[in-house]
Amino acid sequence: MGSALVTGVSRRNSIGFAVAQRLIARGDRVVVHSWTAHDAEQPWGADDLPAVLAALGDPPHLAADLEDPQAPARLVDAAVAAAGPLTTLVATHARSATGGLVEVTAAEVDRCFAVNARGSLLLTQAFAAQYEPAAGSGSVVLFTSGQHRAPMSDELPYAISKGAIQSMTLSLADALIDADVTVNCVNPGPTDTGWADPSRSDLVARAMPRGRWNTADEAAAVVSWLTGPDARSVTGQTIDAEGGFRRWR
Repeated sequence: MGSALVTGVSRRNSIGFAVAQRLIARGDRVVVHSWTAHDAEQPWGADDLPAVLAALGDPPHLAADLEDPQAPARLVDAAVAAAGPLTTLVATHARSATGGLVEVTAAEVDRCFAVNARGSLLLTQAFAAQYEPAAGSGSVVLFTSGQHRAPMSDELPYAISKGAIQSMTLSLADALIDADVTVNCVNPGPTDTGWADPSRSDLVARAMPRGRWNTADEAAAVVSWLTGPDARSVTGQTIDAEGGFRRWR
């Protein structure tokens, strides 16, 4: 049994929720993070946070805006206070943003980099600072998108910041392997978390061999494996768990 911090647990149909659910079920002490103000600004809207936490059995919860450069360290410190030294960090949080080359603004690029790329880096730094090898093997799982496999030119601020996460994974893995901490990155492919409109949902489903989007629990299953004993030899990798997504269709 380990202690884990899972970021981005603000909606019941999110990947973060599914990850937290899996880790709790296997006996980990889990602290969850959310920032519902971001969801409230998006087309999908915010979920009922008390209901989200109740569905997980009311684990320790921390709210933090990861655009604040001090937030990652404070978040990890608070998680350690709630659950003891952390052995696992899963960063599923993300700032979403659309916009092509004509529409992109410096302000939105900065926000996406701050939350997605810098936030993931500083969370990993804070995790490493508190990590105690005697507590057991450690694991960090970051989340990217599909920008390294095909263009995402209508979501430039988001795609570029997610690309930075994918690019930093190998270097972070090298920095932490001597402490017996693995660092990997998951690209979950098209995942049904309630964000897509009906036309996009149908278009993507037809490009999936199974005729449906991936589920949040399928992404969580990959995380469970990466943070478990059977994946200790896997580090510095980007796992493309896309379900055979055929982008060229």
